[in-house]
Amino acid sequence: MEESELQTVVQRAIQEFVRQEQSRSEPAYKTELQDERKKREQLERRLNELVEENKRTRMAAEEAERSAAIRAELQRLGVAKVDLAFKAVQDAILRTEDGRLVARSESGEISASEYLSGFVNENPEFLPARISGGSGVTSGQKTGPETSGTVDLNRIRPGMSREEMERVRAEIARVALQNFK
Repeated sequence: MEESELQTVVQRAIQEFVRQEQSRSEPAYKTELQDERKKREQLERRLNELVEENKRTRMAAEEAERSAAIRAELQRLGVAKVDLAFKAVQDAILRTEDGRLVARSESGEISASEYLSGFVNENPEFLPARISGGSGVTSGQKTGPETSGTVDLNRIRPGMSREEMERVRAEIARVALQNFK
């Protein structure tokens, strides 16, 4: 029986030694685990921040692309004041999930180009003026340096100075050219 007691004593000694070794190394493992957990949590926070930043950047890029497409279509339609027209229509035009620009109207969804052409047709004040002029606008006629004034027919007479005669001829030529155009 001494042998079995000896085996039991040796087994207990080995178990006690293993327990002591584990208790010594455990604090180091726990500290290392805590450090690794902190690093993982920091990386997860940074990853979440980057994901949010990426979402914001994509949304800003999509908005810029949408705005550019609307402005380009307004310019193509001949709108004179693109910024003003853009402000009027920007909220009506949306991007669908498949990437198309559409506008919601009473009749349902229509393409952005159809909506904008309808908008421009309904609001011609955004187009450039067809006739430039109006109250107080002077004519676009420009007088050259040799025609500094109009010629009075009563002043045309024999014996005029050579300079006045040239001025009268230039004025007659100018009026004749203007009438032939």
